[in-house]
Amino acid sequence: MTHELSPAELTQLVESLESRLAHQEHWLDTLDQAVVQQERRLEKLEQLSGLMRERLREQHQALQANEFQDGQRPEDDVPPHY
Repeated sequence: MTHELSPAELTQLVESLESRLAHQEHWLDTLDQAVVQQERRLEKLEQLSGLMRERLREQHQALQANEFQDGQRPEDDVPPHY
């Protein structure tokens, strides 16, 4: 039991499919742009993390060098109320 579609029904069906396709293409473009923005942000965050890690390493080394020169460590200091 096949139902033949009229030319008007076929036209309406094709227009509906084209509309859905255009909507999907729009959302794919939107998602693609969001992914690109997130990738750029992730790259910046990774750079910042690397810089912070390097700065922390430098501070740790400076603290160790200071301890070596002074012979004292800050954690060995007794608070004044003792």
